[in-house]
Amino acid sequence: MVDFLLAFAVGGAICVAAQLVLDLTKLTPAHIMVLFVSLGAVVSGLGLYGPLVKIGGAGATVPLTGFGHALVQGMLEDVRQFGILGLFSGGLRATAVGITSAVVFGYLMAILFNPKG
Repeated sequence: MVDFLLAFAVGGAICVAAQLVLDLTKLTPAHIMVLFVSLGAVVSGLGLYGPLVKIGGAGATVPLTGFGHALVQGMLEDVRQFGILGLFSGGLRATAVGITSAVVFGYLMAILFNPKG
């Protein structure tokens, strides 16, 4: 039960931060998405996002900051294993399932539903 509460608190805090940025600035949702992926990557590169994942679990890995974290962790792992080429392969390898799911489900929704507009 505590794990669920921690995930809710961490994920909720990240979402509140994104909503505040949206409400208090003139940034578009696309800018905020890029900002949060980049922040997740930078914080992960500094070694600070891993402890947050240990505390918040899915609350830290599911938001966009978690995607940036996954990119950096994949790159670091592949650099250790394959050298400098890991900079190019690691991020894609670590996020391939998420990217593929987004493409496949987005395509299926486009086929199944007729968007208005």
